Amino acid sequence: MTVRVTVADPTTHRCDVLTVGVFSAPARLEGIAAKIDQALGGHLARALQEERFTAEVGKVLVLYTHGRLPAARIAAVGLGDRAGFTLDRLRIASGAVARAAQDRHLNRLAFPPFALKEYEPAVIAAIRTEGALLGTYTFAKYKKDKGHDVNVDLLAANRAEATAVEGGRRRGQVIADAVNYARDLVNEPANVMTPEALAAEARRVTRGTKLKVQVWGPQDLKKRAMEVILAVGGASAHTPRVIIIDYVPSKPRRTIALAGKGVTFDTGGVDIKPADGMLTMKTDMAGAAAVLATMRALPLLTPQVRVTAAIAAVENAVGSRSMRPGDIITAMNGTTIEITNTDAEGRLILADTVAHLAAGKPDEIIDLATLTGAASVALGPYAAAAMGSDTALVERLVAAAGRVGERLVPFPLYEEYRQAMRSDVADIKNSGTRGGGAQKGAIVIREFTGGVPWAHLDIAPVAYLSGEEGTTPIQSRGASGFGVRTLLEYLTARS
Repeated sequence: MTVRVTVADPTTHRCDVLTVGVFSAPARLEGIAAKIDQALGGHLARALQEERFTAEVGKVLVLYTHGRLPAARIAAVGLGDRAGFTLDRLRIASGAVARAAQDRHLNRLAFPPFALKEYEPAVIAAIRTEGALLGTYTFAKYKKDKGHDVNVDLLAANRAEATAVEGGRRRGQVIADAVNYARDLVNEPANVMTPEALAAEARRVTRGTKLKVQVWGPQDLKKRAMEVILAVGGASAHTPRVIIIDYVPSKPRRTIALAGKGVTFDTGGVDIKPADGMLTMKTDMAGAAAVLATMRALPLLTPQVRVTAAIAAVENAVGSRSMRPGDIITAMNGTTIEITNTDAEGRLILADTVAHLAAGKPDEIIDLATLTGAASVALGPYAAAAMGSDTALVERLVAAAGRVGERLVPFPLYEEYRQAMRSDVADIKNSGTRGGGAQKGAIVIREFTGGVPWAHLDIAPVAYLSGEEGTTPIQSRGASGFGVRTLLEYLTARS
């Protein structure tokens, strides 16, 4: 898809489909929509009434103009109640229209200037660009039918407005491309996206940028005493990698560290998963994908904050070198861990990863991981869980997520969770009873933060949608890229 900015009057612009936003209660036309209806001789208003169009958010009604306008079709898209309007509604509506055009194999879609004057044109352009690119995403790499591309025109009233709209388009394109890149990584099959391949991909996408990249293989990990990562990946023919990426602007005001769980396939190890839980385990590297996609976008958004990322990439396999229940492993910070369940491996690889980041004394550490089924049970495919050692940091992340249409729900980390993870033979055990499973997993990671303010995002509920539940016009089944928008909003806002 290409998105371009064009100075044009909506009533004279030639395209396959021209979009108008419609508010509900009852569905009414105002601003540009009213102007277009007037040019159509009231045909749009009559069609909305006859079709009983309720303007529910993301609902689309397409009708032909029959030559009354240069645009061949009008797509009315619902924006919901005007009083409760949010930018996320516009993002969803933009995705819905773009997908409708894609489904109809239409080539050119146009968005006229927005009706509500309280929103800057650049902001509207960014949201519409995001929505259109997210809504038309497909993973067709391995299919003969690659799908249909839709081209988008963002219409501006004059050249001054076009400059602002172009700035918004660029930001929206960067963010949507980052999300879709994370989706691509997660959707790749595990026979392609191995730990070595993920490391090679990190080198590829950062080449020619100002990002500095290091990749540590098994010998490097051994030298750094990252025995926990080596133990988790010990049974696989695909040996572990740790990927370090550094973004250093000219005048950084603070340093934020990001950690990503990158289990490229998770069998569960000796505590093997049931068959019906195995199919989507290629997605257990969604946290790593979100972190890599975020880092890839930073040089284009140029926040004045240093960001250091560490991604642990392993495959949790079954074999003669598998770690076993009852084993005791020493992390790089000297903490000993009793293995009580080999399927609780995400917190293990994050132990070494977070300990490494903490040693650098950043101002904050944020980790993303598809960590627990418990978070999915609690939230369903509608939100991710957020918790950490610093309440203010968690609150800032929750707020950043809300601004970009992602949901984070704060979970408490009571000290009782730490008590529940006590081991008789080591400093801590890696798994406990089922109750409070999301918090117990997080409390293990906290052990390795070295007192640095830390937040943990358990994105397991929303990283990959296997069914229709949780889908929206900008999120179809498959990988979601969740967390990328939140991180980019947080990092740019904090700069």
